[in-house]
Amino acid sequence: MIAVTSSRLSERLSSNRRRGDSGNRWIRVAMAVLATVGVIDTGSITLERWGLFGNLSCPGGADGCDRVLASAWGTVLGQPLSLFGFLAYAAATVLALLPLVFRGESKARLASLSWWGLLLLSTGMAVFSLVLMGVMVFKIQAFCFFCVLSAVLSLALFVLSLIGGDWPDRGQLLFRIIALALVVALAGLGWAAAADPSGSPIAEGRVSPPVTTTSSPEAIALAEHLTESGAVMYSAYWCPHCLDQKKLFGREATELLTVVECAADGRNSQKELCDSKNIEGFPSWEIQGRLEAGAKPLERLAELSGFPPS
Repeated sequence: MIAVTSSRLSERLSSNRRRGDSGNRWIRVAMAVLATVGVIDTGSITLERWGLFGNLSCPGGADGCDRVLASAWGTVLGQPLSLFGFLAYAAATVLALLPLVFRGESKARLASLSWWGLLLLSTGMAVFSLVLMGVMVFKIQAFCFFCVLSAVLSLALFVLSLIGGDWPDRGQLLFRIIALALVVALAGLGWAAAADPSGSPIAEGRVSPPVTTTSSPEAIALAEHLTESGAVMYSAYWCPHCLDQKKLFGREATELLTVVECAADGRNSQKELCDSKNIEGFPSWEIQGRLEAGAKPLERLAELSGFPPS
C-alpha cells in the first residue's frame, strides 16, 4: 500500500513538473526571441563601429545615435560597448533555448540552473542599461533609438525571468537580485564617472581623435584647391563619419582644409553658423554655394569643386 501511494505521489510530482515545464516553454521562447532582437541590435551597432556595416539610420534621433555611440562612454577596453551587449544577449539566447533541446533527467537540473543564469544575467543587463540611460539623458543629452531598445529588451528579459522561474525560496531570490543590482550599479556609476571627459583639462572644448594617416600629394593638392575655392567642411568632434572623411585626406591635407566645428561643446565651436546653414548631418560640405551631406570619396570632392584631374 505504501509503495503504491509513493508511486502515485511520484507520478503526480512528475506530471506537475511536466506541466510547469510546458507552461515555461513559451516564456523561454519569448525570451529567446527578445534576446535575438538584442543580438541583432547590438551586433549591427558593433559591425557599424568596426566599419564592416553601412551607416545605421537612427529613427527619431537624426544623428543622435552617432553622438551617443561615438561618445567617451561608447567604448570599453578599446572595443565598442555594443560588443559586450552582443555577448550578453547571445548568452541569454543560449540559456533560454538550451533546456528545450535536452531530454531526460538532466533537463530538470539544467532548466533550474538556466533560470538562475537568465535572472542574474538580465538583472545585470537591466541595471547597467539604466545607468547608460542616465548617461545618455544627463551627460550626452542626445537620443539613441538603438540604446533605448536595448534597455527595454533588458528590462523585459528581467521581468520574464522572474515570471518563468520556479523560485521556492523568495528570500534568497530577493537577496541575490538586490546584491547583484547594487554591485552592477556601483560598478556602472564608477565606470561612467571615470569615462566622463568633462573633467578633462582641455577647457576650450572637446576635439575629435587625431588623424594618423599620411596624406598623398594628390590629397594635399585637392585640400589646397578646396580651401582656395572657399569650400567648407561642417563637422562635429563626436562624429565618426567626419573622422573617416579626414582619414581619407590624411593628416597633412586635413590641416589645410577649412573645417567648421558645429558641436556646441567642441573646440572653436561655430554652432550659430551651422544653424544658419541648416546643417542637419555631419559631415556636410559647402562647395560653390551648394551643400552636400555625408562623407565623400576624394574623387567626388574633386568633381564637385572642379579640381582638374592629375
